[in-house]
Amino acid sequence: MRSLAIGATGMLAQQTNVDVISNNIANMNTTAYTKRRAEFNDLLYQNIVRPGAASSAGETIVPSGVQLGLGVRTAAVYRITGGTGLTNTNNSLDLAIQGRGYFQIELPEGKGTAYTRDGAFQRNGDGVIVTHDGYVVQPEITIPEDATEVYINNSGEVWVKQDGETDEINIGQLELATFVNEAGLEAMGQNLFLETQASGAPVLDNPDAEGFGSILQGYLETSNVNAVSEITELVSAQRAYEMNSKIIQTSDQMLSTITQLR
Repeated sequence: MRSLAIGATGMLAQQTNVDVISNNIANMNTTAYTKRRAEFNDLLYQNIVRPGAASSAGETIVPSGVQLGLGVRTAAVYRITGGTGLTNTNNSLDLAIQGRGYFQIELPEGKGTAYTRDGAFQRNGDGVIVTHDGYVVQPEITIPEDATEVYINNSGEVWVKQDGETDEINIGQLELATFVNEAGLEAMGQNLFLETQASGAPVLDNPDAEGFGSILQGYLETSNVNAVSEITELVSAQRAYEMNSKIIQTSDQMLSTITQLR
């Protein structure tokens, strides 16, 4: 019976849905996390009578035909950008992007460049601005050892005030990267993303330029996961899973009845 296989595809699809929702809930407090949404497609149809075919009774056309669906499959897990908030940290190296753009992060061992909106940066032992995993933020900026204050304006210019000096010194310029299709970036964990053919090549410019977001010092971007919405979707997925399992149970009972008739 087709219904056994159809019910199984439905259960697998809803299991994927629950996995995605669970990951969203787990990352409710992850800096700059953007929620994911599972999307599904129906599978191929079996044409018993094709719509538009000639009727066997004459030259009339079959208006709708007989098409039997074969279930569902996971089409994509889409990343929903936007809708995030800001939290005030008062940390001079915590940076939030207001608008479009990603920070550029140099991966170790020559593995290339990754991209992130997590601006929780720190200084390493050499004074270089790095991520919490020690990856260098690009372009590389080194804060002098005797710097008493660090200022980063909306355009990404990094200024420091050194001990005994009254004037601030510009020590570098942050750059942002944007992509034609942000949803096409490949997540690699650690709040980092990689460029893919689907995302397109990065476009680089200074923050606050046309089409680029501005930098807000002392803030971090929060997750856009809504707990109430996720719990509602979780309950809906659970009910759908139960109904698909009921399909399998019912199909099994029908097969058992047929076996008994024999």
